[in-house]
Amino acid sequence: MALEALTLEELAGEDPRMMRYARNGRRIADSNVALLIQGPTGSGKEAFAQAIHLASRRASRPFVAVNCAAIPESLIESELFGYKRGAFTGARREGMRGKIAQSSGGTLFLDEIGDMPLALQSRLLRVLEAREVVPLGSEQPVPVELHVISASQWRLRELIARGRFREDLYYRLNGITIELPPLSERADKESLIRRVLAAEAGAARPAAIEPAALERLLAYCWPGNIRELRNVIRTALVLCEGGVVRAIDLPREICEPPAAGLPRPAGAPPVAAISHAARPDEWGAESLANPLEAAERGALLRLLEECHGNVTHVASRLGMSRSTLYRRMRRHSIPLRWGASALVASMASRFSTAPF
Repeated sequence: MALEALTLEELAGEDPRMMRYARNGRRIADSNVALLIQGPTGSGKEAFAQAIHLASRRASRPFVAVNCAAIPESLIESELFGYKRGAFTGARREGMRGKIAQSSGGTLFLDEIGDMPLALQSRLLRVLEAREVVPLGSEQPVPVELHVISASQWRLRELIARGRFREDLYYRLNGITIELPPLSERADKESLIRRVLAAEAGAARPAAIEPAALERLLAYCWPGNIRELRNVIRTALVLCEGGVVRAIDLPREICEPPAAGLPRPAGAPPVAAISHAARPDEWGAESLANPLEAAERGALLRLLEECHGNVTHVASRLGMSRSTLYRRMRRHSIPLRWGASALVASMASRFSTAPF
C-alpha cells in the first residue's frame, strides 16, 4: 500500500506523539473545525491531511490539494478561484472551475499556506467567511461547501510578526494545530523504515535489509524526513541484488558521517556557536535565531555542497520543485549565484566554527 493511502493509525505507527495526533484527527474529521498541520518538509503533512479526509463522511467526495509554494504567483489566483469563459487572453474557451469550487463538499488542502502572497490571503479570507467564490471575469458568486486543512513548515505566528501572513486568516485556519515530528525524533523509526521498505518493494517482490544497512539508516538524521526515506529506499531496491538491501546500496551521505566543519543537518545536536563576525544581511542570521529554520538552512547548505551546487539534484533529493527550492534559498539568504564549493569556502572564512 502506498504511503499516501495510509489510514491515520497506519501513519501514526508506534510513535506516542503520532498516535495522539491520530486520535485527535479522527475526532475532528467530521467537524467543521479548521485544522493546521505544522511540520518540517517531507514529514507527511499531505498524507496526514488525506488520512483525515478518508476518515470522514466526506471520504467519497474530492480531496483537492493545492501547493501554494509551487504555483507561480501569476497563476495561483486563477487556479484557486477559477475563471469564466473569455476572462483573459489564453483562457480556456469553456472557462475553468478553480480548486476551491472543485473541493466543494470534500476537503481543500492548502499546503505551504505560509507562501501564499498577501494579496491572495485577503481573497481567501473572504471566501472562507462568505462560503462563496467569485471566478475571475465573473460577477456571480458560486456557493461552496468548504472544509479546509492547511499546512506549513513555517510557524505562522512568526510570519505574522514579520508582516508576511495575515493574522485574521491565521485565526480562521487555526482551529486546532497538529505538529508532526521530524523523522529523526520518531520513536518508531525502525518499524517505519521496514514499512516503507515493504510498501516500496510490493507484494510481488518482497525485500529484506541487512543489519549493517539498517544501522546506517537508523543513525542518519533525515533532513528530508519521510519523503527522503522513501526516495532512498526506492533507489536502494533498484540497486540491490537478490532482494536484500545492503550498505553498499545506500547513498554516500548515509554511509559516511558528516565532514568536519560543514553545516550539520536537521536533527543533529549542536556542537558549536556561530561567530558574530558573520554578516546578518548576507548569511541570514534572523533565520538562525529560529531552531527549525536554522536546521533547514544547515541541511540545504549541506545538500548543496554534496550535489556540487546542482540545484536540480538538490530539489530531486528533497522531493520539491526547483522554484520552491530557490524560494527556500532566498528565504535563508543562501546566495543563488554561487556554486556549493564557493559557498562553503566563503562560509568557512566567515564562521569561526561549524554552526550545527
